[in-house]
Amino acid sequence: MSKSKMIQTREATRGLILATYRRVSTDKQADEGYSLDVQLEKLQAYAKTFSHVRDTRDYMDDGYSGSSLDRPGMKRLIEDIQAGRVTHVIVVKLDRLSRSQKDTLYLIEDVMIPANVTFISIMESFNTDTAFGRAMVGILSVFAQLERENIFERTRGGMQKRVEKGYWPGGGRTPYGYDYDPAQGILVPNEDAGIVRHIYDRYLSGASMQSIADSLHLKYEKIIYNIITRKANAGYIVYKGVEYPGRHEPIISLDTYHRAMQLLADRSAARMVTKTSHLLTGLCYCGTCGAKLRYMKWGKAGHKLICYSQQRSKAYLVHDPNCDGPAPFAEDVEEGVMQTLFTVSQKKLADARRSVESGSMEAVLQERLKKAEGKLRRLY
Repeated sequence: MSKSKMIQTREATRGLILATYRRVSTDKQADEGYSLDVQLEKLQAYAKTFSHVRDTRDYMDDGYSGSSLDRPGMKRLIEDIQAGRVTHVIVVKLDRLSRSQKDTLYLIEDVMIPANVTFISIMESFNTDTAFGRAMVGILSVFAQLERENIFERTRGGMQKRVEKGYWPGGGRTPYGYDYDPAQGILVPNEDAGIVRHIYDRYLSGASMQSIADSLHLKYEKIIYNIITRKANAGYIVYKGVEYPGRHEPIISLDTYHRAMQLLADRSAARMVTKTSHLLTGLCYCGTCGAKLRYMKWGKAGHKLICYSQQRSKAYLVHDPNCDGPAPFAEDVEEGVMQTLFTVSQKKLADARRSVESGSMEAVLQERLKKAEGKLRRLY
């Protein structure tokens, strides 16, 4: 008896377990005839054509893209296939299963076929019980992926046209101080817009980003940096490195934005040319809590190395608010480090001199010469 007839005999004895899978990703697909109810109606009608059906299970993913297998219904289907709880998987159309060629072939070749599960697509009129059907799956999955990539290209091209006309491209996070109005396709200032103006005013009046962040109870000064440097606040849209005039209402004037950027550049340049005589800047850590140590002027006595957990000028650098680690004078620590370095250097120099005097260095060099000559002979 052939293998296919043995499987048919076994299925007739045990009964078939049909798994119907349906998926829709958008309301537009539902309007075009791919609604979940329409799919279920077609799947149930097709399931009635089978004999010896013991059970029919329905798997559904509502609002999930076919470009990924990260869908709850799909995950449950895969688990039931691998557990032997399914004999047939039926879909209305191949792209309901997946729009990815790689994922489609994975599901059929690595999940269904090893579990002796037959895959059937109603509209394409094939199933994987035959070699021709399995070949057709591979061919059609290529076109499914091609359609997905075409959709992506059209979407990306449409987004480019949107920003050229001044509309917000959508996607990603909306800038702080704005809400996105999908009906108009533009950004609309919200109640946080006043905070954005306050940030620019404080910064242009000389306040540091960290002090502004502290006054607003923000953890990192990077948040203030991101707000200040975002040109959307001045009515522009930056898309793929290119600036376009936006249709949305600016929170600040373009002049304010330019003055803030000039001040940012001046401060950055000043930090770059600032010279420090401190030997261990950024290299010291508290031995008690592990936080960084910073130099602090200590009157006429010099500088001390203060733990950030005790100084607390930057809250995110605090490791232990109750740290009681010592605050040594920086000059004493630097002197100790230099003495240690000189001691290590003198020791290594003394070891090298002893090696030369004992002839061991000459022996090492002779050995290296022999190895080099051996390599040269092998090359010849």
